[in-house]
Order: sequence, then C-alpha cells, then structure tokens
Amino acid sequence: MKAAVGIIGVGMMGHGIARNVLKHGFALTALEHPGNQPLTELLAGGATTQTTARAVAQASDVVILCVTGSPEVEAVLTGEGGVLEGLRPGAIVVDCSTAIPTATERMAALVQARGARFVDAPMTRSVQHAHEGKLNLLVGGDAADTEAVMPVLRCFAENIVLTGALGSGHRMKLLHNFVSLGSVALLAEAAACAQRGGIEMPVLVDVLSTGGGAGIALERLKPYLLNEDPSGLQFFMSNALKDLGYYVNMASDASAQHAIADAVAGTYDHAVQQGGPRKLVPELVALLAGR
Repeated sequence: MKAAVGIIGVGMMGHGIARNVLKHGFALTALEHPGNQPLTELLAGGATTQTTARAVAQASDVVILCVTGSPEVEAVLTGEGGVLEGLRPGAIVVDCSTAIPTATERMAALVQARGARFVDAPMTRSVQHAHEGKLNLLVGGDAADTEAVMPVLRCFAENIVLTGALGSGHRMKLLHNFVSLGSVALLAEAAACAQRGGIEMPVLVDVLSTGGGAGIALERLKPYLLNEDPSGLQFFMSNALKDLGYYVNMASDASAQHAIADAVAGTYDHAVQQGGPRKLVPELVALLAGR
C-alpha cells in the first residue's frame, strides 16, 4: 500500500507539491491555514484537511513541511498541537523548507526521540516547476530513510541529488541560493549603473548574453531588464534577505569567509527597507537605480 502523506504549507510551492502527490495516487491530508493557496483543486482530487499539525501527523506516514524557514519549522513541530504530538512510530518528516542546518539537526533529534525519522529535502527551481512536478530536490539524511521516502519525492521532483548526511540538503540549498541570489544582485547593480550611464538595456543584455555574464541568473532577470516584467523570478525580496541571512549564519558557524555574502545581504536588506518585503527580486534593478 502507498504511504499516507500529509503536507503543512500549501503556499505557491507547496500547492504544486500537493497536486503532484495526489496525481500519483497517494492519499493526502493538508493543514488548513490562512497562508494556503486555494485548496479547491486538491479537495476535488481527493485530499482531506485537518485543523492542527498534530492531526495531520496522526493521519500520515510521511509529513512534508513546506514553510518559510527555521522559526516556522520549529513552531509547526514543537508548538501546541504540533507535529511531534501526533507522529506515528516510524513516520518520516520531510522538510522542504529553506532552513538553518543547525536548527534542522536540532529538530531532527526531537523527531527521532519520538521514534520517527527526518529527511531534509529543500527544493530549487520555480513555482511553475512545482506545478509541473519538476522541482530539483537536495536530499540529506540516513540512506535507508531517504530510500524509504523516495517514491513520494519522485512525485514532485525531476532531479534528486543525495547530498549526504542529515542537514547537508539545507547546507547545499543555502550554498545554491547564495550563488543564485548573489549573481542576481551583481547583475542588478550592473544594470542600475548602466541605466544611469545611458546604456540601453537591450545592448547590455546582448553583450552579457554572448560573454561572461551569460547564465540562468541573467535569463531570469532578462524579462525585467527588457520589459520591466518581474515574473522571471517570482521570489520575494524578504525571502531573499532571509536566505542570505541563513547563509551568513551557516558560514559563521563553520568559521568560513562571508564578506561577499555580508555585502549581498546588505543589498537585499536595503531593498526591503526601501521597497518593502513583497517586492520581487528582479525589482532590485529599479531600487538600485533610484526609481
């Protein structure tokens, strides 16, 4: 029999995860929450809902967490009526959030103390990829645990990378996001300088695309540079700042250099203060240009 799956966090990414779990024939229970996307499609597909994380855990062999970050993961797991109160023996908690690795290890220890298992599986790619079931997953955990949960992960992932021990998935995600968001910040600052210097955006994009600036970061920023369309990277500025803060935290814990990360985090911090937390990352170009 297929595992019963629970999901906590049916936001833009979580909704795509949920619809693909259902599509592959797994029973699904979702937590009712004001931050959810509309559940109409999921309910029509046979999903059920519960009003507490504890009840979701009680109904599930696999509990997927897809929330904002470490504080939210901790609240969902350890709060009153939380997942820890309802975990089945042998159940697997899969944390798809972006989180601080040391916090992940601490939460995993609490889950394991309840006789359950923990796998960290943060994701990369976009909302569209989540909808299509084509996310990339970075999976850390015990080999037997990751193998046991693989049939569920394959429902919503095109590429799955086993990164190593528990917590390594979240470490790899922060490394990825530092490089990705750092590249976007660098390009945005260059574009803002180009605008002030009278360089036309199509010229800038053409030169970068055929030279050393080519890459995914430019492709995601290109719609905004050419048409002020931010949809190429639907990621809030506040989430970018959070992820950079997590990276700096991780680097500090490892006594690793993080001067560049500090500067990138400072850029996003200024952008949030200037434009607000709900601005999308491509809009960094206009904020840096003083528009």
